[in-house]
Amino acid sequence: MLLKQLPLAVQQLRCLSSATAAVTRLHRSVYCRMYPTVVVQPDGSTINIRYHEPRKIIKLPLDLSTLSEAERKARMEARKPRKKVKIMEEVEDNFNAKKYMKYIKKNK
Repeated sequence: MLLKQLPLAVQQLRCLSSATAAVTRLHRSVYCRMYPTVVVQPDGSTINIRYHEPRKIIKLPLDLSTLSEAERKARMEARKPRKKVKIMEEVEDNFNAKKYMKYIKKNK
């Protein structure tokens, strides 16, 4: 009833449809807490959504059956933990303390 009383320009500004929430905001009196989250699809494309848990990013799993054998092996190798390389350095110690004894003063 109230919508019919408004001028036509204002009626067209506020058209109520399912797409209204996507253009402006959710028109609710009570908002449940939703967090802005980025969803990364397996092909690398991203979508911004609202998610009920506070997460920054959600990465969807990749279907390994669609990959070639070489790509599948590369993905499986990347999932394995990397071995830490231990570097053992031997420091050559040729310090001679007697060489510097002449600079030390003796207290008498």
